[in-house]
Amino acid sequence: MISVILVTVFGLAVLSAALGFVATKLRDKNKPLVARIDAILPQTQCEKCGYAGCRPYATAIANGEADINQCPPGGAAGIRQLARLLGREAKPLSAAHGVEKPRTLAVIDENLCIGCTLCIQACPVDAIIGASKQMHTVMPDLCTGCDLCVAPCPVDCIAMVPAADSVAGTDWSYPVFWARPAGMTPTARAARDRHEFHLLRAERDQHERTARMAAKTAAGLEKAATTADTAPDSKSALIAAAMERAWAQRTAAEPRDTEVLTPEQQEQIDQIEARRARLRENASSSGRQTSGDDDMDTAHPPTPRSRE
Repeated sequence: MISVILVTVFGLAVLSAALGFVATKLRDKNKPLVARIDAILPQTQCEKCGYAGCRPYATAIANGEADINQCPPGGAAGIRQLARLLGREAKPLSAAHGVEKPRTLAVIDENLCIGCTLCIQACPVDAIIGASKQMHTVMPDLCTGCDLCVAPCPVDCIAMVPAADSVAGTDWSYPVFWARPAGMTPTARAARDRHEFHLLRAERDQHERTARMAAKTAAGLEKAATTADTAPDSKSALIAAAMERAWAQRTAAEPRDTEVLTPEQQEQIDQIEARRARLRENASSSGRQTSGDDDMDTAHPPTPRSRE
């Protein structure tokens, strides 16, 4: 009786495993090819393949625009998985895209970090935390080892070190054979999700910056138009004001209504003009006399007195 129960339980377990295997295969075949390829890639988002992330590389492979041997983090195991999925022959890793090596993590030297935030902007999975002019730190359980943060650092304070098995988990390897190629390790799935969120946030920030710039430009144009309508150019205004003052002074100095003067007014004006003429004549005569005296003094200089 017990043996019958054990055989039954064993048979049900085998049947369940077989049904799960078939379901996985059917689900895998119903997936779009890009998604199935993307599920095989390691999701390091390192761009060593020549594309801006694993998903664009998967799209290029599906479209026949890229070969299956351009992913150094995936290495030979990844190439075999892609070849099996696409029905192709496996090939060596392309030397032009790098070499296969153990996974690494980024480490920031806190004594050299100047808080420029360039590494934060470069990290595709938001594994670096920090603020402007503050020390930055890499979260090792989130770092994929893409090394995209190394080049932008202006003080070379970031180093790539080998990742220990106890750091960031050990599930970056490809899934076990019965889940390939539909499966994706939890760490790889988390890295892909963070990368997608990173892209969404970057797009949102770009839209916000564009909107702010557009609003600022519109406000500046509106202010310029209002200023042009209400206030003339300062230089032109100064010139116009100076001309008005000069014209006012000239008008005030000239006699007004000279054509309708009374005889008394005309007599006063004639007396003033005659007085001015006499003053000018006297001044001229005094100048000539002074000049003559100077000439005489020059012609007959005084005789110097001799010492007794």
